[in-house]
This record gives sequence, structure tokens and C-alpha cells, in this order.
Amino acid sequence: MTMTAILKTLSTLVAIALVAGCASKVDAPTQFDLGLLPATATSTSTAATALPAISLADVNAPAWLDNNMMYFRLAYANQQQPRPYANSRWTMPPAQLFQQRLKTRVAQAGGTVLAMSDAALNIPVLRIDLDDYTQTFDTPSHSLATLQIRASLFNGRVLLAQKSFSRQMATPSADAAGAASAFVAANDGVIDDLMSWLATVAPKKQ
Repeated sequence: MTMTAILKTLSTLVAIALVAGCASKVDAPTQFDLGLLPATATSTSTAATALPAISLADVNAPAWLDNNMMYFRLAYANQQQPRPYANSRWTMPPAQLFQQRLKTRVAQAGGTVLAMSDAALNIPVLRIDLDDYTQTFDTPSHSLATLQIRASLFNGRVLLAQKSFSRQMATPSADAAGAASAFVAANDGVIDDLMSWLATVAPKKQ
């Protein structure tokens, strides 16, 4: 191989490496979660500290939400079409984000959350269905983070209580970062309401 051919080959390899590097930077999504909670309990509910122990089933989500995409809707164009951000993602599916936040908040409030795998006897089971976790744009420059869940409390196969909870929080900016920020408040608001409800409907130890 001549020197000219060697230099040409090297130039080609360098060009390919540069293109690949640029592509990887463009394609790498920005990831968001709900951040860390303060070291002290943040619940505003006085009833939260009276929570009995519960077993928490894995939070269920519809198929379209069972991934780490960040979805938004354009209510002014077609509110029936959820659209994913191209370069922004959650660190885990929204159902897992909510479940992790709920367990931490309940523990901080003095409650006890057991996993279903612990197979605890005589402990009520909380099942949660996540119905919506999207950012909704009512105008191109204004949006709301929408969180909706349905909570069902069981004693064995007996349904003790069921209720829906929802929060809408205005985003500080009309983008994925703004949605992530607003979802922190939406999650904590729903969890506050959920814990207050649980403290009134969960059976108490005799």
C-alpha cells in the first residue's frame, strides 16, 4: 500500500469516527427523574403518621405508558394524540417513578410499606393504576403536568375502598425540563391525598 493510499484510509477512518461521535451526542437523550426528597418528612397531612402497614403491589400502567418516554399532548391541535419527546426521557417508566416516590414518602411519614413478595399476612394490599402521566399544552407556550391514578385497597380478595386521585400543575417552562419539574409537585400532591385517604380507610390493628 502506497503512502497516499495509507493517508487516504486514515482520513476515511477519522471522518467515520467523527461522524459517529457527533451522531452519538445528538442521539443521547436527556434523562429526568423526580429528584431527591429532603431528609425530613414533607407531608402536610397530619393523618399520614397514623398509617397502618400496607403491602404495595407494583403500580400498573397502560401499555403506551409502560416505557420511559416523556409524553405530551397538544390540546389545541389534537388532544387525543400523545406524542413522545425525541430527545428527553424519564430514567424509568412513570409507574416506577411514582411507586418509588410513594414508598419513600410513606416511610418518611412514619408508615410501613411492604412488597407483595414479602407475603405478609393480615396486611391490606394497595393496588394502583396509573391512568395518565403526560404534559398537556393548552397553548404553544403554556402547559400542565397531568397525573391521574386509581387506588384500590384490598383485604385478601375483598375490596375495602377505591378512589381516583389527580393533580395538574403548571410547568415553569413549556418543554421537557418544565414538565419534569412540575411532575415533582404533582406526584407529591397526589401522594399527600392518597396517604390521607389510606389513614381513614385502612383497617387498624386490634
